[in-house]
Amino acid sequence: MSEHVKPVVWTVAGSDTAGLAGQVADVRAMEALGTHPCMITTAVTAQNNQKVVAINPLNYEQINSQLEALRTEFPAAAIKVGLIPTLEAFQAITNFAEGYEGSLIVDPVLVSSSGKPLVDDEVLKAFTRLIPKIRLITPNIPELRVLTGLSVTDELSIKKAANRLIELGASSVLVKGGHADNIEGVSQQYVHDYFVSAEQSFWLHSKKQSTINTRGTGCVLASAITAALAQNYSLEDAVVLGKMLLNQGLRHGYSLNSESGLQKGPLKPLNWPNDTQDVPLLTASMDEPANVEFPRCTELGELGLYPVVDRASWLERLLSLGVTTIQLRVKDLTGDALEQEVIAAVKIAKEHSVRLFINDYWQLAIKHHAYGVHLGQEDLADADLKAISQAGLRLGLSTHCYYEVARAHAIKPSYLACGPVYHTDSKDMPWIPHGIENLMKWKRLLPDYPWVAIGGINLERFPQVVQTQVSGIAMISAITQAEEPEVVTTEMIEMFKHG
Repeated sequence: MSEHVKPVVWTVAGSDTAGLAGQVADVRAMEALGTHPCMITTAVTAQNNQKVVAINPLNYEQINSQLEALRTEFPAAAIKVGLIPTLEAFQAITNFAEGYEGSLIVDPVLVSSSGKPLVDDEVLKAFTRLIPKIRLITPNIPELRVLTGLSVTDELSIKKAANRLIELGASSVLVKGGHADNIEGVSQQYVHDYFVSAEQSFWLHSKKQSTINTRGTGCVLASAITAALAQNYSLEDAVVLGKMLLNQGLRHGYSLNSESGLQKGPLKPLNWPNDTQDVPLLTASMDEPANVEFPRCTELGELGLYPVVDRASWLERLLSLGVTTIQLRVKDLTGDALEQEVIAAVKIAKEHSVRLFINDYWQLAIKHHAYGVHLGQEDLADADLKAISQAGLRLGLSTHCYYEVARAHAIKPSYLACGPVYHTDSKDMPWIPHGIENLMKWKRLLPDYPWVAIGGINLERFPQVVQTQVSGIAMISAITQAEEPEVVTTEMIEMFKHG
């Protein structure tokens, strides 16, 4: 019998007598995402919902001995650091961090919910020494002000303060938006979180939930990101997953009864998040996500076999066989030659009353009244999505990971493409093939979208992909490089019809 091995992660944080936040919350999140948590306690706190009665910090030796006990026997794939109450605790952690090669995620716990300082002044003064070892730091807005000494009042100042932490050596910053009541211009319908690194920046928007059970939100978020990194997800994917688990935990949080009445309770993250309502919307600004929704493309039924071809002449060959969806993807023409190819393809598609998507060239698709446009994520920054929508065109988007799914979900396209399902040589891609299991996972996560499978699908693999009940199966080389493309196309159409 094979053994199931879980990645090991550490929580370096304080305990919470009330079982609401701190290491209890960390463990809940880490276990929900399939990792094994180890605990290094920095302080034993005495607290409840009303006040922090006492913070009982452990000394250097007590903290260092815990680190040493785990260093070789249970090495951490990633570490989440929370409360660092004293300079002794800070020194123990920074000494360990000097030789640590994994991901260090720091949730800078500086003050309690009631406003009580939780760390010594010496820790704040020394904090910049730890920052260069941090892969991601997750301050809320009050903590961002304390760490940078900058005023934070609006979107621009949030960005400025976050970039100040980057200048101090942090690899990336996630500014939590849960304390944004006094931020100018912020939509009160959403919680807005800001991510920035040397490579990119983006905002995550999650609908505010009506609940009093919000203890431990920062702990759950940072710990979930840590667990996702230990599962070898990219940092951007881990941040999106962290928000998804946080949103799930808020939905399932619970209250407590006591002599003083109903008590605010903790979040309750349950398992790997797989519910649409937990997916944040990823955009380029703090503005409330635009309410743009592209029309669906199922008026002719499922998308079905979806050939991707490089010339209009392929439409003449394939559409008469029963293909109802096709994409023109031209990479070797420009100018008038490219436009004439689009014009010819649109004409043929309309004669056969089928759905023609133009890859990339959205201006030509609008100009010549194509059915729709297909864009890769790399094309979104330059595309005028409003113009595409106003022209009545459908929009298909490629997705490869959680980051891209959250970005696509904010746009609400007509369909989503998942790939590569298998290894493919048709396009140079950095992503590991998803396989059938992950294809099914994406369908379950966002079931209201038609899904198109693409990448490495051939005649032999086709029946397995059909069984997933995706709306469409995109084919490139399996058709265009076949000895008898018409025969292969006909066979695949029959397979799709009969499941």
